[in-house]
Amino acid sequence: MANFDLITILGPTASGKTPFAAALAYELDTEIISADSRQIYKQMDLGTGKDLVDYTVNGKQIPYHLIDIAEPGYKYNVFEYQRDFLVAYNEIKEKGKLPILCGGTGMYLESVLKGYKLIPVPENKELRDKLADKSLEELTEILKTYKELHNSTDVDTVKRAIRAIEIEEYYLNNDIAKREFPALNSLIIGVDIDRELRRQKISRRLRQRLDDGMVEEVKQLLDKGIPAEDLIYYGLEYKYLTLYLTSQLTYEEMVSQLEIAIHQFAKRQMTWFRGMERRGFTIHWLDATLPQQEKIERVKDLLNS
Repeated sequence: MANFDLITILGPTASGKTPFAAALAYELDTEIISADSRQIYKQMDLGTGKDLVDYTVNGKQIPYHLIDIAEPGYKYNVFEYQRDFLVAYNEIKEKGKLPILCGGTGMYLESVLKGYKLIPVPENKELRDKLADKSLEELTEILKTYKELHNSTDVDTVKRAIRAIEIEEYYLNNDIAKREFPALNSLIIGVDIDRELRRQKISRRLRQRLDDGMVEEVKQLLDKGIPAEDLIYYGLEYKYLTLYLTSQLTYEEMVSQLEIAIHQFAKRQMTWFRGMERRGFTIHWLDATLPQQEKIERVKDLLNS
């Protein structure tokens, strides 16, 4: 166990990675660091799948980090995630425990596992004003002049595309003293779920969350003054529910388009994880349908092998 700095559990949405991570944390008496780009936001619970009940195992509350740390409407970024990850990581290590990193946001996972050297990029008002009237298609073409587009979320909305161009322009024109990030040796476990089972779980879970009040959750955020464009920026549930609540989609259109978008998102997650393997990461895949205890024993074998 001393050979690893942490355990990483990754997988697509609806793969059951969080209950597995919590069960493993219970077994190893440790804590979890979330790697989910939307669960960091307060008051965004149903739409982000923030099933906090998963963190209670056999009556014990498993400590978790980087959930509910930012206000809705804020634009949290990968640089901040690295910073906050290190704080949580060091807190857990100081207790003599082996942290478990768990989530499905590939960029967040890879930023700490690979030790991306990132810097904070300030707002460039002049550039933003210059790009303000551009279409998403035009912005995408501009961004392609800076880099090859591996991450489609950069061009998911006009706002995201402008921010991506802003970052690339800053990198191009500044002599950057890049921030150091520690090299971490992680045992990486992937939760592999059959595509058809994943689709069934996604569809079932979407309808359950709608029944549980997901529309009302997004309406409350709008009523509190969170701009519609900020909620659309977060994508998936918040994008489509906001479009419905602002009368741009019917309820049936919202449900249908959102369901398709979540399926596509899960597919993109798996594409990212396979890309991580091509980039040199070793991911030990476990069948999602295995009993929790059997998955835990396999992880313990890998830790000790």
